[in-house]
Amino acid sequence: MTFGKYFTVMLATAIKFFNGPIAGIVLGLTWWETAICCIIGMMTTVTLIALLGSTIQRLIAKYRKTKPKLFSKRTRFAVKIWKKLGIWGIACFTPLFFTPVGGTLLALSFKVPFFKIFFSMLLFAVSWGVFFSYLLFQVTWLKDLFS
Repeated sequence: MTFGKYFTVMLATAIKFFNGPIAGIVLGLTWWETAICCIIGMMTTVTLIALLGSTIQRLIAKYRKTKPKLFSKRTRFAVKIWKKLGIWGIACFTPLFFTPVGGTLLALSFKVPFFKIFFSMLLFAVSWGVFFSYLLFQVTWLKDLFS
């Protein structure tokens, strides 16, 4: 039963990072169990996407109906972060804005090597995972809402 809870938090984090700590609260895990599951969930996604990234990008391009807009609010934001902070900026903002899938694909689009993507994302997965998990577990009304 506990593995199912862990897997749920990992899956929630893989889709949208902030969902992991919320799932940990809902499932009754401790903050450190939640943090570890968030880190594992994000890094599993980052690793899979980084290894399969070029294949995924080709599939998306093949099945896309219309050509994507070259300049959108989102692409301008990503390029601005890339120009100012490089891979470290992309990795830092992946849990907050880009999602693990989006941030990894973004890093791949800037031709960042796998190991740079992996280690920069790992650093920020640990940082944000511990921070969000601990912070949300301190908000007592949130725990009361789900228990």
